[in-house]
Amino acid sequence: MKHYDAIIIGSGQAGVPLAKKIAAKNLKVAIIERKFVGGTCINVGCTPTKSMVASARVLHLAETASEVGINVQKANVDIKAVIDRKKKIVEKSRSGAEDGLKKTENVELIFGEASFFSNKEIKIVLKDGGVETIIADKIFINTGARPTIPKIDGLNTINYLTSTTIMELDIVPEHLLVVGASYIALEFGQMFKRFGSKVTILEQSDNFLSREDDDVSAEIKKFLEKEQLEIFTGASVQKFSSDQKQITTVIKIGDEEKIFTSSHVLIATGRTPNTDDLGLDKTNIKTEKGFIKVNDKLETDEPNIYALGDVKGGPAFTHISYNDHLIVCGNVYDGKDESTKNRMVPYTMFTDPQFGKVGLSEKEARQKGIKFKVACLPMAHVARGIETNETTGFIKALIDPDTKKILGAAVIGEQGGEIMSMLQLAMMGNITYDVLRCAVFAHPLYAEALNNLFLSFDDTKK
Repeated sequence: MKHYDAIIIGSGQAGVPLAKKIAAKNLKVAIIERKFVGGTCINVGCTPTKSMVASARVLHLAETASEVGINVQKANVDIKAVIDRKKKIVEKSRSGAEDGLKKTENVELIFGEASFFSNKEIKIVLKDGGVETIIADKIFINTGARPTIPKIDGLNTINYLTSTTIMELDIVPEHLLVVGASYIALEFGQMFKRFGSKVTILEQSDNFLSREDDDVSAEIKKFLEKEQLEIFTGASVQKFSSDQKQITTVIKIGDEEKIFTSSHVLIATGRTPNTDDLGLDKTNIKTEKGFIKVNDKLETDEPNIYALGDVKGGPAFTHISYNDHLIVCGNVYDGKDESTKNRMVPYTMFTDPQFGKVGLSEKEARQKGIKFKVACLPMAHVARGIETNETTGFIKALIDPDTKKILGAAVIGEQGGEIMSMLQLAMMGNITYDVLRCAVFAHPLYAEALNNLFLSFDDTKK
């Protein structure tokens, strides 16, 4: 039985860098991957979806070019070329990550299905055949999550799509019906509308993007509906059925029953942790709704076993998974005292325009009884937005009226995620809004809008 200093199950955005950092300390590491190195992000998440979003944006710009005085001949999508480009980008990223592990001294990359035989023993059903059992002093779980498939009458009788399989389509759906209105759902919805599909989005909640402030969700809904996406809230899916030509979906909105027919159905109703086959029942590791329970140090209930990334629940973002590995590596191997408590959780939805968010929203501030002021600047008042014909959205920041520090920011606009990140940097450095108001930013960048954003708080005018 081989003994390692560390075993990492899963090669996602925490597992790969963690393996390299541990190995650099002259410790032996086994990293086990059942399919593709790189996890969700590289293979079926960020990398492929944002590649396809970019293609849809170019098509949209071509179709709207006349608004800035450019006449473009009829633009159309070559979906097979879009998919081929996406695959090449994924394969390059994946092979780079895999080669990097294979070339790292003290790291052994093992392809196979891993499960716990006991708290310290890992059984691997090897991809090339055979079974191997290994042990380690420390074990790190980074197995990620997969699309949730809800229990809906008739769903198993139709050829539904998930966020993974929709990116393998070599045709543009005539009518794409999306169950769920998550960020993933909205990105795919807008993308395929731009490719030429009719798109209908069904949200079970009565409120669209209910976790966001009302002005944010209203603005996003407005620009999506302007592109003729159909959005229904309070829509409960009752049943699916199909024939050779179409899929029939029965939904209920309040007491009213509606029937939709579509060519394709995308299920985008959340993520399920990949813990089913880990053999956690043979360990002291506890789970909640399938997610591995951890403390703020990312430790499980079993000493020397840690969970990182989506498998532990919480914000399911690549950058959070990456930060998890920094916390664990620092604590376990560098004698630090890092924690997930109070860490910033920025995120961006890659619709067009983007939506970037960090820190407190108005809803959260009110719930916590925190005093705040709001600064808001429409993108229609931003010079760069006007010049580039990108005037949808706004920049919004919450301010502590006493300390003048920025409590949170929400940005809807072209490069919204990048603008949000500037405000995040100010929050990280405790830079107050009055400093940004008077800062010298190069003209005419979107960054310069931060001057005007805080003009309403100009104390010199009082």
